[in-house]
Amino acid sequence: MAIGIMEVHLVKAKGLNSTCFFGGMEDPYVLIQYQGQEHRSRVAKGRGRNHVWDEIFMFKVENNIGSNDKNKVILKIMDKDSFSADDFIGQATIYCKDLLAQGVQNGVAKLPPLKYRVVRADQSYRGEIDVSITFTPKVIN
Repeated sequence: MAIGIMEVHLVKAKGLNSTCFFGGMEDPYVLIQYQGQEHRSRVAKGRGRNHVWDEIFMFKVENNIGSNDKNKVILKIMDKDSFSADDFIGQATIYCKDLLAQGVQNGVAKLPPLKYRVVRADQSYRGEIDVSITFTPKVIN
């Protein structure tokens, strides 16, 4: 049973560090994951270290709000490669528990576009990504 819809607006990235050999061009896209659901963005517009997506993705919020561990959006930034496996640039995690609780209480909750750090597993900084999130609970009559 869905308790609502979460809309993730992938805006842009800034300062992404290159994973390309000899500092070649990045062709970044984002895998957006939430509670077993996944969407993939298109390859971003822009060159150098700044990129624009301006895409919106919808996720069903199906579980009770529960813990932060279950209510997080994971953004995995990847570099599209034509002749080899795509490279992992880094990831950002957005915890949504408070946003969901606010949406249930108020009928809707919005996080304006905010900057989130993109990091590797060792927490090394790889750039930043701008994302906004809106949660709208399902109205049950």
